[in-house]
Amino acid sequence: MPDRADGRGPVLHGGHPESLTAVPPRPVHRVLFRQWWKDLVFLHWEADPFEVARLLPPGTTPDLFHGRAYVGLVFFAMRDLALGLTPPLPYLGTFTEVNVRLYSRDALGRRGVVFRSLDCDRLLPVLAARAGFGLPYRWSHTSRRWYGNRLLYRTRGRRDTRPDAHVWIGVGAETVAPQPLDEFLTYRWGLHESLRTRTYYLPNSHPAWTFRRCNLLDWDASVIAAAGLTPPSGEPVSVLYAPGVPVRFGPPVRLPPVRPAR
Repeated sequence: MPDRADGRGPVLHGGHPESLTAVPPRPVHRVLFRQWWKDLVFLHWEADPFEVARLLPPGTTPDLFHGRAYVGLVFFAMRDLALGLTPPLPYLGTFTEVNVRLYSRDALGRRGVVFRSLDCDRLLPVLAARAGFGLPYRWSHTSRRWYGNRLLYRTRGRRDTRPDAHVWIGVGAETVAPQPLDEFLTYRWGLHESLRTRTYYLPNSHPAWTFRRCNLLDWDASVIAAAGLTPPSGEPVSVLYAPGVPVRFGPPVRLPPVRPAR
């Protein structure tokens, strides 16, 4: 755990964290796959740092902001998924995704995202992501629909046994500058995950976010409890809408093995 948890100070494990930057601190030279993220909605709540720590991959620690950990519920439309520099995949490369995520840091100071669940409505990408990257994708009913300037996302388990999630927001035309907490939550240039007992870091790059003013009308975050976290007890502390960005992912980089404590 960080000894000065302001999101920018020293850490007990692995020196100084990387700076929070609006553009990637490391270029992605070799492209593993590409995609567009469209109509993103970010909802965030505070979370118990010790609860978060138990859910992170080996070799990572909670990334804290002013001593606080956060859990995110993110809705977006995936478009034009493509492998390497090949053309986008027809049909399979377009779907709606809803994910629950936490925030991590590794021994090299790289800040990342750890997914606790990812719902999407395309079975083949679900199977490929689970087998190839160990990501906790689930085949679910997901939908996205605009009603004028209002946007509604929904997800529901196909067997009706998993909790639902939805968000309903009004979106304005005015752009807004992110606050320091918003930067901490969205300036993320990779993810941490473990596969076959080894933790890896998967880097990404995209242009700087553009956020637009939005108004939260309704929400259901039941999937957070299903992801192993305490359910949110109140309104989200951060609500963001972004029109979207093109994204590139580089090859995964393995973290050094974690040595057992003596």
